[in-house]
Amino acid sequence: MRVRIGQHTRHFRTVTFDRKSRSVVLINQLLLPHAFRIERMRDHRATADSIRKMIVRGAGAIGATAAFGLAQGALEFRGSGIVAFGKHVEKVFQLLKNARPTAVDPLNAMIGILQRMKSGKSIPEQQALALAAAQQFADEDVSHCESIGKHGAKLIHKGARVLTHCNAGWLAFVDVGSATAPMYAAQEAGRQFHVFCDETRPRCQGASLTAWELSQQGISHEIIADNAAGHLMSRGEIDLVIVGSDRTLGRTGEVANKIGTYTKAVLAHRHGIPFYVAIPLSTIDWNLKSGRDIPIEERSAEELLGIWGVTRRGKREYVCVANPTSSARNPGFDVTPAELITGIITPKGIFKPRELWRNRVRLGGAR
Repeated sequence: MRVRIGQHTRHFRTVTFDRKSRSVVLINQLLLPHAFRIERMRDHRATADSIRKMIVRGAGAIGATAAFGLAQGALEFRGSGIVAFGKHVEKVFQLLKNARPTAVDPLNAMIGILQRMKSGKSIPEQQALALAAAQQFADEDVSHCESIGKHGAKLIHKGARVLTHCNAGWLAFVDVGSATAPMYAAQEAGRQFHVFCDETRPRCQGASLTAWELSQQGISHEIIADNAAGHLMSRGEIDLVIVGSDRTLGRTGEVANKIGTYTKAVLAHRHGIPFYVAIPLSTIDWNLKSGRDIPIEERSAEELLGIWGVTRRGKREYVCVANPTSSARNPGFDVTPAELITGIITPKGIFKPRELWRNRVRLGGAR
């Protein structure tokens, strides 16, 4: 997407790789919307740390970051012998895999790279194959999101009022985004509509990231408190809900996404409002058989008990908002059952959740 910096506007991808310095290059999402800064992760450990600390976040974005991180780690190898190289790559894989466990994109991306590397006869060949495969994953992430936009744009009619939760925009992917892709495509088609951005406690990605994106793009929007969605639905002020996903089960159609997504799905179902999930193919998990088996990340209580912000003097500070002697429970994701989902917008079209499995070959799954 294009970003306004001062008087200038230029195109950025959320995640890229600098071959010369062998660095993974990221937009620091912790600083948005108050500051726009590019960071360089100069080794695979720093890359894994960027995922863990949420310098980069979002299913496709951490998938591409993990992919480039695996290639980066492979390029760092300084030993000799293909067996030692394989052990080194496995350690890099495990470190990146465990950085954030709920999203399946990093795992799918890295497994694809490992498979591609097998055809290399030497260490240099495998290193080159790893980097090529990582770049291919990043490029496919963009093309998948563009296709999601084409299929999903028809859902957004003129004057529509759309609710989205968290950030499934271009910051959450390499470019374009999943939940935002239909919005950008509808805007390109000349349709006027309005977006309600859930603030998305506790990290407020909706208020800070999605709202920033939509502002950059010139799309009409307002930030609402997480608890305001039901009120607006009951008054007929929301026509459509589109969210993203960190892991969608191909066997059942269940969706793991940012905490609070399940709540919005229940509310939408109660009020007869269509509830759609937008995903690239890399977000589909064809193996797990139940949403209860999805690993749900438990994050620091600090995120819930306080909040980061910028003072009037422009200083970034953490402020405690809760009772200082209280503890907190902070699950990062929840699982929405298939029966609450109207449709899943994919690069191959829109499917009912239960239709994913019988269309698995078309959607990139095994026969």
